[in-house]
Formats: sequence, C-alpha cells, structure tokens
Amino acid sequence: MASVTELYTELVQELQKTATLASVSAVLGWDEQTYMPHGGAEHRANQLGMLAGMVHERATAPRVGELLEQLATSNLMSDPDSPEPANIREARRDYTRATKLPRRLVEELSRVTTLGQHAWIDARKESNFAHFQPWLEKIVKLKREEAETVGYGKGVPYDALLDEFEPGSTAAEITSLFTPLRDALVPLIAKIRDSGKVAPVEILERSYPIESQKSFSKYASQKIGFNFNEGRLDETAHPFCSGFGPGDCRLTTRYNFHHFPGAFFGTLHESGHGIYEQGLPKEAFGTALGSATSLGIHESQSRLWENFVGRGRAFWKHFYPTAQAMFPEALGSTKFDDFYWAINDVRPSLIRVEADEATYNLHIMLRFELEQPLVAGDLQPADVPAVWNETFTRYFGITPPNDAQGCLQDIHWSFGGIGYFPTYTLGNMFAAQFYEAAERDLGDLGGQLAAGEYLPLKEWLNKKIHVHGKRYRAQRLAEMVTGEPLSHKPLVKHLQTKYAELYGIG
Repeated sequence: MASVTELYTELVQELQKTATLASVSAVLGWDEQTYMPHGGAEHRANQLGMLAGMVHERATAPRVGELLEQLATSNLMSDPDSPEPANIREARRDYTRATKLPRRLVEELSRVTTLGQHAWIDARKESNFAHFQPWLEKIVKLKREEAETVGYGKGVPYDALLDEFEPGSTAAEITSLFTPLRDALVPLIAKIRDSGKVAPVEILERSYPIESQKSFSKYASQKIGFNFNEGRLDETAHPFCSGFGPGDCRLTTRYNFHHFPGAFFGTLHESGHGIYEQGLPKEAFGTALGSATSLGIHESQSRLWENFVGRGRAFWKHFYPTAQAMFPEALGSTKFDDFYWAINDVRPSLIRVEADEATYNLHIMLRFELEQPLVAGDLQPADVPAVWNETFTRYFGITPPNDAQGCLQDIHWSFGGIGYFPTYTLGNMFAAQFYEAAERDLGDLGGQLAAGEYLPLKEWLNKKIHVHGKRYRAQRLAEMVTGEPLSHKPLVKHLQTKYAELYGIG
C-alpha cells in the first residue's frame, strides 16, 4: 500500500500534467488575440474546444478523486496553512466543481467563446451590437447552465460564476462592499465637478509616435520589475496578461498616436499582473501554491502599479524627464504639474479602461448591476444596449453615442467572463490597503519611487503576497498583510487626498 508521501507526490504530478496541458491551450488563446490570421478563427475554436475537453477529462479523472479522498483524511492535513493541505484543499475544490460539469458543456463553452471573441471584435469595429447578439445569447445560455450545474446553495445563480474568479465570494458580499464605496465616491466626484477646475487633458492628445510609445512603455515595465527574459509585450485589441507557466509570461497592450495614457498605463497595469505571475513559486506550478489567490488579488497588483505608483507624483519625478526626451514635441515644454494633473484628470467618460481612478469603480458597478439579471434571466441579451445606455446615463450623466463606446467596449462577455468585473473594484480596494501597508513597512516609499528605486516595493509584494500563491483566501491574505479586514476606507482616503490637492476640495 502506498504511503501518504507517495500518494501526495502522485497527486502533484497529476495536477502538473493537467496544468501543462492547460498551458498549451493558453498559448493558443494568446496567439489567437495577437498574431493569428482572422480566417483561422473556426479552426482555432475547434482546437481550443478539443483541448478544453482533454483538460477537463484529466482534471476529473477518477484516480485524482481517489487520491484526494485518501489524502483529505491523512496526517498531512494537520496544519491547514502548510503547503500540502493548501494544495489538497484547493485541488478538492477544483475537482468538485469540475466533476459537476459535463465534458460536452466544457467543450461547447470553449468553442462558442472562441468564436464569440471574433464576433465581438468585428461588432466592436462596426459598432454593431446585432452582430454580437446571437453569440451573447449562446454564451449567456451556456453560463446559466454552468451556474445551475455547479450550484449556488442558498444564494443566486450569479454566485456560482463569481466563485470561479473570486473563490468564496457572493453577490451579497460584493454588494455590501460596493455600497459604502459608491456612497463615498458620488459626493467626491460631485465636489470635483463643482470645483470648476479642469485638467489640461489636451496634453495627452498631442502627437505621441507609436514607436516611441513602445520603447517608453517597455522601459517602464522593465524598471518596475517585469522580467523580459521570461516575458514579452505584444499588441492586441484588448490588453491582457497570460502566464503560461514558469519562465513564460506574455503582456499585451494597444497604441493610439493621439492618446498617451492608453498604452502607457495599460502596460503598467498588465506589468503588475505579470510581476505577480513571475513572483509565484516556479516549483509549485500546477498546484495551489503556484496559482494566484483570486482575480481580485491579481487585479490589486495591476492597479497598484498602474495607479498608486504610476499615477503618483513620486513616480513621475523620476520618469518625466525621460518622457520629455522621448516625446519632445508633445512634452518638451510642458510643465511637470500640468502633465501630472492631466494624467489624474477626473470626469465622467465612456470607456472603462481609460477612466480615472475616481469614476472607474462606477463603471464596474454598472456591469455588476447588469450581469446579475442577465444570468438570472431577468435581462435578455437583446435588451442589453438599451439597458446599458439607460444605466450609464443614470450613473454618469452622459449617454454612449454608439455600441462600441457602450456595451461592446469590453471583451469579457465574449470569452465567458461573466462574474469577472467585480474583481476590478475589489482589486482597487485591496491595492489601496496593500499600498498603505507597504508605506508603513518600507518607510520613505515616496522617496524611493522618486529616486527610481522600485525593487523594494516589488520585493515586498513578492514576499507578502506572491510567494503564498493560493495558500490563503483573498480576504484572509489581505488581513494578514495589512492587519485589517478589507474596507473601502483606504481607497477613499487615497482618492480624497489626491484630489484635494489637485482640485482644491475639502
């Protein structure tokens, strides 16, 4: 009879084989969004569908279930926070969810979402929701089936989908976190609007040569700690980060000749994700300790580098002279304070990924508000554009002029990411709390950033967050790192302090 050590070793080997196969699928997904010719969409959908079925078959193999059952009552589980119990616990969770899903559903979701992403790209280019509607209908139907198959206890169907991205969270819990944040943001945004002060955003709409943007973005990514020996940066329709496994992490961004923030802050954002992926223990690949805790924590890393560092005064004290040298026509004679204000402008805007720190979370709350009835069947896909515009007008006081700037702006629904959006605002909240803790632990963090010293912060994040993988759930990890449960207060304090200076508000 095999020993507990032998059983555990076999389990890890099985998990790593499955993860390796899944990483092959991830490479094909990255290629689809970057270099694959448009005509290859249907064949790629078939490839990914087949791979999804193969991964599912491996992940739900009876032998994996037998190993988990034997290990769950073994002496390895005595200390729940040590590596082995964490790996077993999370593997059981994944196995339980996966075994509820039939291979047919897994393959069909992969195939439909692959084709759906290409339909979304075309629909967005044409600003024509009707082109994407049939695919959204198929995707929502399949995700509803997934929710019912997985189950959601006494909650709502949306909980089953949210749990995939933010384990253990529910719509009710998210609402309880978002409500006080919204209650604080609305009057803050109103004060900024009523201040009568307008940031000189035309600075950011001047001529910024694409090749210079590419060089500058990559330089910044490298400076803050992304390792290009184990990663790369490419172009896509919607920026993302893909961690394929040890030594291979891909970032993507998009460039606009007359919009500096899009590519630069998008690259910082994805670099934050990449630094997290590169900070996970390589030897733990395929297990819980080699995986990110949740998308909320993952998002905290990208938002921390993009906003708390990248939009901070200290960061630009170091980077602005380089920016002026890279873009002499646009920035050569522009005052530092004017540029700093421009990149921290606050005003209602149509596009989520280009929104300022204050209004960004309202974009997420809008999507959260629409996704729940969409999953429940109370909102039909055909009605999404009208309801989106009505809700957007209520939230922001402006109405999207077309579908591309409205309900078609995000890729998430096309790849089946219903339940993903709330993790962005959770990420902002986690990031604010982590940044406060880093300031306490590192001393003069602002002085370090102004001097171009980013390694202390990166190493702090590596040690406090990345190295743990999925050993702790998100909320517990945040409390361990910061000493406090997750709260909206650090984020609100950060925003109030920044905008009091810029807009002269109390």
